[in-house]
Amino acid sequence: MIRGWQNFDGRGMGQAVKTVIFDLDGTLADTSVDLIAAANAAFRTMGEGNLLDPTKDAVTAFQGGRAMLRLGLTRLERMNEAVVDEFYPVLLEAYSGAIDVHTQLYPRAMEAVEVLKAEGYGVGICTNKPEALAELLMTRLGARAAFGALIGADSLPVRKPDPAPLIETVRRLGGDPAQTVLIGDTVTDRDTARAAGVPSILVTFGPGGKEVAALEPEALLNDYADLPDLLRDLARRRMGIVDQRR
Repeated sequence: MIRGWQNFDGRGMGQAVKTVIFDLDGTLADTSVDLIAAANAAFRTMGEGNLLDPTKDAVTAFQGGRAMLRLGLTRLERMNEAVVDEFYPVLLEAYSGAIDVHTQLYPRAMEAVEVLKAEGYGVGICTNKPEALAELLMTRLGARAAFGALIGADSLPVRKPDPAPLIETVRRLGGDPAQTVLIGDTVTDRDTARAAGVPSILVTFGPGGKEVAALEPEALLNDYADLPDLLRDLARRRMGIVDQRR
């Protein structure tokens, strides 16, 4: 049993806030085109052309800047971690200068966030994007103020799938991991949730959507309009498991 989930029904435990924590890239927003453009800018700086495709390589984009550089260098048969380290700052600089050219929040994401807040949830972001870039992007998208906490890849000495960033996001919201669910889109999010002992819900509308069911999260999210009901259903199912064991 996932600890504490018999209480995730709106009643809470003591004064702790029930919380929903969101990944950013591929979960709240489709950032893939701008990420790929930044990687291609780094490759052009190397003297190469555009090595990544914004459609075909979207899954890699959501794995981070270094993953994109590794993919491009592998295609050149020049994969070298020293080159990745050298050009990662170039990628970040290019990205920060064009961070929201094509990026959009997924449909109904912010409407769902507002419903959750009205129902008493604390909402936060836990991402492997560098914190300053995550702050910049969410501000540019006009959505930063909706979230009570944001933890990025460099906010702590460790990053996801280590559970510490998730737990710290919950702490900053005044919450309890026993009353938390993580919304994500990759195996990293699933593993982070499992390491923290909390349920995960993975979205199916990102580029890896066809594969996320195989990761066996506690639930799948097809549309943000369904999220409030999905959370309630997940809580009822957990309550049923608890009742059967009593």
